[in-house]
Amino acid sequence: MLFPEVLRPTSTEEFRLSESEAVSVPKVTPQFQPRRGPPLNNTYGGKAVLEFGGEPLFAELVILRHFESCGWRGVWIDTFRKRTLAGLDLSAQLPAEQSALLNRITAEAGSSGGCFDVFVWRHGAVAFAEAKHSGRDRVRATQVRWVAAALAIGIPLESLLVVEWSLRDERGLTSH
Repeated sequence: MLFPEVLRPTSTEEFRLSESEAVSVPKVTPQFQPRRGPPLNNTYGGKAVLEFGGEPLFAELVILRHFESCGWRGVWIDTFRKRTLAGLDLSAQLPAEQSALLNRITAEAGSSGGCFDVFVWRHGAVAFAEAKHSGRDRVRATQVRWVAAALAIGIPLESLLVVEWSLRDERGLTSH
């Protein structure tokens, strides 16, 4: 799987699918730039506001922009608000093929809960990335069910990615 350089896996995150089965999902731990400009009115319940190419974004959209910079198309899947986004306030429609794939995973999982945050596609390949703010987020049971469902319908393990991101401070140091 050809991920953008900053999102190339460097380790794995174990997902225990059952008592007897676990999978190691590819994982990367990038540092993202915090927003330096004026605060946003809507921070989605206190999400960290980051910056990519001068644009204020949340981590899910920074991940999406990295994929887009390498020719992928995609969306942020906001399962909480039941919508797909291409920007902070920019809704996006999934193409029929991608919508059908997502519906198959949802049917296998029994719900849309746990769907990875970013869904991208290019030249017949797909990838899903889950944003985790280092030291603040953890893998949830719904995400384990979603991974099991994705694998069960034939999504390759290497098409899944956990992005455990942290903030880069002004001196280039990492902060959580």
